[in-house]
Amino acid sequence: MSSVKVAVRVRPFNSREMSRNAECIIEMEGATTRITNPKMPASAKDAIKSFNFDYSYWSHDPSGSLFHGQDVVYQDLGEEMLQHAFQGYNVCIFAYGQTGAGKSYTMMGKGEKDEGIIPRLCKDLFVKINEDNSPESQYSVEVSYMEIYCERVRDLLNPNAKGNLRVREHPLLGPYVEDLSKLAVTSYADIHDLMDEGNKARTVAATNMNESSSRSHAVFTIIFTQHKHDADSGLTAEKVSKISLVDLAGSERAESTGAKGTRLKEGANINKSLTTLGKVISALAEQSGGGGGGGGGGTNKKKKKGEFIPYRDSVLTWLLRENLGGNSKTAMVAAISPADINYDETLSTLRYADRAKQIVCKAIVNEDSNAKLIRELKEEISRLRNLLKAEGIEVEEGPGGKVTYVRERAASELGRQISTDPKSPGGPLTIAEEAVDQLQENEKLVAEFTETWENKLRRAESIRQQREAVFAEMGVAIKEDGETVGFFQPKKTPHLVNLNPDSSLSECLLYYLKVGLTRIGSPGANIPQDIQLVGSHIINEHCVFQNSDGIVTLKPSPDALCYVNGRKVTCDVTLKTGSRVILGKNHVFRFHHPEQPRERLDDSIKDEGKLSPGSGPADWEYAHSELLEREGVDLKLEMEQKMREMEEQWRREKEEASQAFQQERKKYEDQIESLQKQVMEQSMTMSMISSMTPDEFNQEEDLYVNPIFEAECNWTEREYELASWAFSKWRIHQFTSLRDDLWGNAVFLKEANAISVELKKRVSFQFSLLSSTLYSSFPPDLLPIRDPDEEEERVPRTVVVVEVQDNKNNASHFWSLEKLRQRLELMRHIYNGGGEGFDSPGEETLLCTMEQNPPPRCSQRQRLELMR
Repeated sequence: MSSVKVAVRVRPFNSREMSRNAECIIEMEGATTRITNPKMPASAKDAIKSFNFDYSYWSHDPSGSLFHGQDVVYQDLGEEMLQHAFQGYNVCIFAYGQTGAGKSYTMMGKGEKDEGIIPRLCKDLFVKINEDNSPESQYSVEVSYMEIYCERVRDLLNPNAKGNLRVREHPLLGPYVEDLSKLAVTSYADIHDLMDEGNKARTVAATNMNESSSRSHAVFTIIFTQHKHDADSGLTAEKVSKISLVDLAGSERAESTGAKGTRLKEGANINKSLTTLGKVISALAEQSGGGGGGGGGGTNKKKKKGEFIPYRDSVLTWLLRENLGGNSKTAMVAAISPADINYDETLSTLRYADRAKQIVCKAIVNEDSNAKLIRELKEEISRLRNLLKAEGIEVEEGPGGKVTYVRERAASELGRQISTDPKSPGGPLTIAEEAVDQLQENEKLVAEFTETWENKLRRAESIRQQREAVFAEMGVAIKEDGETVGFFQPKKTPHLVNLNPDSSLSECLLYYLKVGLTRIGSPGANIPQDIQLVGSHIINEHCVFQNSDGIVTLKPSPDALCYVNGRKVTCDVTLKTGSRVILGKNHVFRFHHPEQPRERLDDSIKDEGKLSPGSGPADWEYAHSELLEREGVDLKLEMEQKMREMEEQWRREKEEASQAFQQERKKYEDQIESLQKQVMEQSMTMSMISSMTPDEFNQEEDLYVNPIFEAECNWTEREYELASWAFSKWRIHQFTSLRDDLWGNAVFLKEANAISVELKKRVSFQFSLLSSTLYSSFPPDLLPIRDPDEEEERVPRTVVVVEVQDNKNNASHFWSLEKLRQRLELMRHIYNGGGEGFDSPGEETLLCTMEQNPPPRCSQRQRLELMR
């Protein structure tokens, strides 16, 4: 068992970071990498975070003495992994980091003088093969190149593989891509050519689909087989190593990139696969940490060891399952930016790498695997054929080697059984169809394993010719000898070179501009186009390049979008070497004419100071910056004016809404205040009237009358009778009468409790409801006082009483509402006289005397003023 090797590499500042005066926040010392938080003071406790890795490469300052170049990275990682491959282990190297952090540069390099890990490893592979002159040893190398874009797999080496390839899983082989081409190679030149062709196919697809930098994952796989013949025993042993070289897509934040629309969707799919990869790495790290070591917490460790690992949540993690915690020697290169403006992304990458180094892989030597696999696959094929034959199904070889079947019994029990496998692309399948599908899959694998080396070479040559024919049809240039397909400089013929934001996809497509007319348009044009482009705003007959006497002229169609050096052209334009040509929205080219000196920038541009020749080479970024400078000035002013108008309109609407809200608020507050005043006056009046005795009604004292009741009543005799009848009926409703009693005497109850607290008496008063039943009737003193002139004497079933709780003697009594008012007069007298309670005999005598001769009541007007 061995842990994943993790290396971190920091790149120099790019032009964007230098233009923003970015500061370096990365420090490296040995294998330790430190990052400083630019938003915190240097003296803060958590301002600096340290991480320890297997290797830390300082590639920030090329002129420094501690600079680590491509050769150092390859010596530490590439040579070790190549040695493991010769020992028979599976090997994987993958690069991770944000967009533009230097992943592709570390893996592929830039030119022959600055090659990355992949070309150096492939070179050394064939160097070691050629150094072994033993007649008992034979070697074979096969390669495949695929791209994972938006959870879809594309074959970059086979032009006939259209659309999405199916990812399947075999019990012995594990996850694999069905129908992925594996081409035999005999030298490093073959691998180099296939890489160039794969990058061409990737660039064409990326341009046609309007993709951008690092929008997909690229996986380059080398199947390295060693045959060792033992002369003594006469047996031949095989070692099969799978070398996976992965360039992951850049991790991006939507808010920092300003992604929208399709690009935002692409970023979501990429972040989904990278998030799944992070979950897998975290789960494997916890599993590896829980599996080793002693101490307490054994239960938690066992639980972590059996934790589910979500390999199948993403195509990327499913295909890399063996490389992550499985049968593989794995190395990870984390590429980071040194700038403070990328602090969040850099810290996320470092944490990602810190978790990855805890993964433990269980690599084994892959020896004699093919013979065993072929035997087991043949046994499985025989079993499936017998199963189908037993069910009355004859299996035949159809056209193209495809397995077909003929049912002999129409009502076979097997055929009636339906499979509900949700992974079936065409819906539910019968058991017979599933068996045939599995049989066809196994026969494909057997044919692949038993194919001779000569047949593999012939098949690779056939696919190469088909691929070159497809490129030639699209207008992509190929050398006449057919041996090298890649970017090269023709000696005399003018041509166009593609530009792409991804450096690995830039300058790898070449389009010749032949003598005469070269037509450019879409494949659906009525007239065959010499160069076929697919994408946004590309019309059927887009433009024509005329090459006459060494002078190339661009002739755009009336409705075509064509830009030369940032300016939109609608008439004929003569091109010069170095001119930037943009067709449609996303096809960017640089024009080259070998017989012309390189074009220098216009003096007008120099005078404006917007672009300068020293700002960098004429790459994709340069062309787009030029387009924005030329065409985007008016757009910027228009957008600023539009923003000012929108801000002014928003401010005006906000003020109007605020004024309307304040007016409505004041209106409702006045209404609420008026209603509260009326309710308060009415409640006081009702409380006062409910507390009066019948004798007091005869007094001709001026009572306060609510303005609601001041209106003159002009009822007829019939209306009076209806009102009297309604009033007599309404009085017997307990809800209304009880509510009036509670509302009218609440003031007295509150006053009694307040006096009790002031006199420090442990007596409390509260309302209570008593109901009359057959077994417990009301005491006479609790019945309310009724009008003697009332015709019908009806005793209510429920009355409101006051429960007096004597907490000192643990006793409870019930008073009627009338008794509460009488006792409240005595309490007021004692409270005003300065008495402290009923403990002294004098006060008790006074209370008894006051019960017999109650003091005179205050007038109704005084009581009303007192309650107010």
